[in-house]
Amino acid sequence: MTGPLVTTASTVQCSHAGQAQGTSPAARVLVDGSPAILATAPWSIAGCPFPPNAGGPCATATWTVSSLRVTSMNQPLVLATGMATCVPTGVPLMVVSVQSRAVGT
Repeated sequence: MTGPLVTTASTVQCSHAGQAQGTSPAARVLVDGSPAILATAPWSIAGCPFPPNAGGPCATATWTVSSLRVTSMNQPLVLATGMATCVPTGVPLMVVSVQSRAVGT
């Protein structure tokens, strides 16, 4: 899978429009001055409006599909074309905006 690298400057949301933030930036990989994000660490989600009585709100997310060849310190990086699942709702994360300068596989 090929896609742009997700960085700390990228906008990522849960399917309910809650703001997701990577918890483990790769300090050794900078794209346009922003660190890329390691795929192995969970993401935190804030502001998810999904009601608690319906199984929400989204609190964290984990990337299940990420880069295979591009790594930092032997850890895969998050690609905009990857897949992540939110907990506890099970909905995917969506990469809304991302840099277009560096692409990984």
